[in-house]
Amino acid sequence: MNKANAQVSDNLISRINDHYSSMSKGQKRLADYCMEHYEKAAFMTAAELGRQAEVSESTAVRFAALLGYSGFPEFHDNLEEMVRMKLNSIQRMEVTYGRIPREKILDTVLRHDENNIRMTLEQTDKKAFQMAVDDILQARTIYVVGIRSCAPLAEFLSFYLKQIFPDVRLVSTNNASEIFEQMIRISEKDVVIGISFPRYSMRTLKAMEFANNRNARVITITDSVHSPMNLYSSCNLIARSDMASIVDSLVAPLSVINALIVALCMRRQKEVVYTLKTMEQLWKEYQVYTGDEINRLDDKVSL
Repeated sequence: MNKANAQVSDNLISRINDHYSSMSKGQKRLADYCMEHYEKAAFMTAAELGRQAEVSESTAVRFAALLGYSGFPEFHDNLEEMVRMKLNSIQRMEVTYGRIPREKILDTVLRHDENNIRMTLEQTDKKAFQMAVDDILQARTIYVVGIRSCAPLAEFLSFYLKQIFPDVRLVSTNNASEIFEQMIRISEKDVVIGISFPRYSMRTLKAMEFANNRNARVITITDSVHSPMNLYSSCNLIARSDMASIVDSLVAPLSVINALIVALCMRRQKEVVYTLKTMEQLWKEYQVYTGDEINRLDDKVSL
């Protein structure tokens, strides 16, 4: 856990300990539940937390106020940060099983993704987004780093950046040494985009540290201002990612990446149009989108 996460954890625990003696019986049950089952409490609403502690929703809200928070959402955010770096894959699965009835999996997951996008929109730093666009436009070389579940995001982003810029490098990350070998020439003229969500990748973090030490501009796409990814970045793009599942929710991060690509395309319209015209000719000449697709004319299937 980095320093920021440790401070959030210590602050929450200290508040509970400091006020415990003056709490009502119901509030003590809430405090006990939060400390014993923090990995589940972090993903509950006030009503859900109240039911688990056998108190009312209003008691849960007053409990957050007693601890000095402006409201239950602030308390909830601090509790979530407390567990963000602590849950392993098995614990994440257990939390999911405790939250989602099997018959409501589809509805619940889609609503969580919808909520992640809404919260991302509400919390987006528009200045940071514009700064990221400007930094990328001014870069000589653009490096994109994302591994494990974030690898598809990194590949998607680099695919479209290559249609806009002449020098884009998707950093492959089979091992730590390969990362540094591929980034050995990075300098203050370049930019690196690092993508990581809980559980955060140490290799991606080391790549950001390496780029920062070389005075390159560092852009991160991550889930929180408390993310360790932000230790070395000059520009942070925050996208909500519900981590209470063995499957990472990357819907909101992908939306942020889409917005970034669109913004860059609008700033480089001439280059993009030229590239697309050239590629359309190549696709037609080499039958990229004809010869390798199924043709169902005359009820015949051919490749």
